[in-house]
Amino acid sequence: MSESTSRSGVIDCAAYREGVRVATLALDEIPAALADPTLFVWLGLYEPDAALLEQVQAAFSLHELAVEDAHRAHQRPKLERFGDSLFIVLRTAQFAGDPDAADDPGNRRELELGETHLFVGSRYVVTVRHGSLKDHVGVRGRCELERERLALGAGYVLYALLDFVVDQYFPIAEVLERQFEAIETDVFDGESSRETTADLYDFSRKLQSMRRAVSPLLDVLQRLVRFDGAPLPESMQVYFRDVHDHLMRIQEMLEGLAEMNRSALAAHLSLLSVAQSDETKRLAAWAAIIAVPTMVAGIYGMNFRFMPELEWRFGYPVVVGSMVLVCLVLYRQFKKSGWL
Repeated sequence: MSESTSRSGVIDCAAYREGVRVATLALDEIPAALADPTLFVWLGLYEPDAALLEQVQAAFSLHELAVEDAHRAHQRPKLERFGDSLFIVLRTAQFAGDPDAADDPGNRRELELGETHLFVGSRYVVTVRHGSLKDHVGVRGRCELERERLALGAGYVLYALLDFVVDQYFPIAEVLERQFEAIETDVFDGESSRETTADLYDFSRKLQSMRRAVSPLLDVLQRLVRFDGAPLPESMQVYFRDVHDHLMRIQEMLEGLAEMNRSALAAHLSLLSVAQSDETKRLAAWAAIIAVPTMVAGIYGMNFRFMPELEWRFGYPVVVGSMVLVCLVLYRQFKKSGWL
């Protein structure tokens, strides 16, 4: 994204006729373009301020509640209908920093979620992005190469954006699968530790973030698959069904990971409990062995004047030998029982 774009908030604004880009528009030229029934307008914005959104609202006659949501962001995926226009919220996702290092199981790289808000009318699409580091320039370029499909207008652009966002989820789900496999190995190969607990918690947090992005979007796509009437033609339903099928696969992957993560966490805590119990047994066994010579030494350290064994010639070797013998017997029994 260029510096001028980041200042203005406008990424691109173009008019299309029969799938062919015919003009790049300034904001004040949008009303005239919309007045031409042969033109379709696609405007892309990045984190626009309130003044820019007011200008866009006036140009496209957008509903004030939808514009307010687009300005504030922090919305869950949803679809709302305002007259003959739609307002749709999508959540984009990617790992922060170097994507090649994101699947390092020891890496605590954060999962970044962005938002894309869409205003869809019969002859326009307005996209408002918040926080996403991956722009949609590539989507526009691919759509412009597919002129016959782009001639379908707003419905095809909506499909292309949905497909783009959902396709971003697949590599993230695959990375999460590899991360879980590494954590699972740590749990069951005897390397389980406090760091493993932290890794499981961090993985659970990332998984929950992805599920918050995917689950509500399934409801949106289910509504689009059954959507009938303006601004989307019925012919677009098959496209939305394709995206819905892809998202169902991702949902199944995430649900499977969530279930395995719960099982791994339970197994990890059980193994820690077993390890702690084994350590307690070892300490108790050594304490019992050490108690024998301690008790005997305590008896002969009482300094009473009349103790028969004190004058006995073999008293010392017999007592020491007895202590060693008892300790050896106790050690053998604890070893046999698995306490040592």
